[in-house]
Amino acid sequence: MGAGHAHKLYKHGHSPVHALPAHCKLAAVFCFVLLVVATPREAVWAFGAYTLLLAAVAAVSRVPPRHLLTRMAIEVPFVAFAVLLPFVAEGERITVWGLTLSESGLWGAFNVLAKGTLGVAASVLLASTTRLDELLLGLARLRMPPLLCQIATFMVRYADVISEEMRRMRTARLSRGFEARGPRHWGVLAKSAGSLFIRSYERGERVHLAMLSRGYTGTMPPALGDGPAGRAEWARSAALPLTALAICLLGWTL
Repeated sequence: MGAGHAHKLYKHGHSPVHALPAHCKLAAVFCFVLLVVATPREAVWAFGAYTLLLAAVAAVSRVPPRHLLTRMAIEVPFVAFAVLLPFVAEGERITVWGLTLSESGLWGAFNVLAKGTLGVAASVLLASTTRLDELLLGLARLRMPPLLCQIATFMVRYADVISEEMRRMRTARLSRGFEARGPRHWGVLAKSAGSLFIRSYERGERVHLAMLSRGYTGTMPPALGDGPAGRAEWARSAALPLTALAICLLGWTL
């Protein structure tokens, strides 16, 4: 899987964050998210500190704020859910700007928004500074089961192939004057989905036979990525989770 399959989330750069090994960044982000989730929701200041921490990492990585904010739009459905909590949750009611809201619902909404936004921001920042192939190699170095690594590799490699197949099928329908406008056209779309499944299945069989003819025995050859990370790289990667650990501990004690 070459650089041509870089995801739209990735932002090419040569910053110190880009240069860190993928498995170091994966471990750092995973620990950071765990610490954010473990922080009590009443420690409002702690979430502000986490935001500043991520902003510092984004500044070091030289990823534009607009790039991060636009990619965080995936969080919108969770925001809609959190906004409803103060209205539907039970418990003591308080008045805010003329609205009668549940106090526990307000805390719940803040908890979901704060922790969810920080988790999404950290993930987008990781994806913006690490190519997909590097992430997969990093998961392999972190001892992710080889079978899952292979499945993820093929999924990333052939997602573009299947998307292109869908685009060609849509172009063929439009060239014949078809345009879905209501339930009466669902039958055609269902047949298109079935045809796409059959084509994908047959393509998978051909790819598997081609791999077998080249000596594939059920396991992929060893990855050729960077060697094991050194102490300095692990130390730089640990700066994020260690600072978050200090904030989390203060959040429980103050």
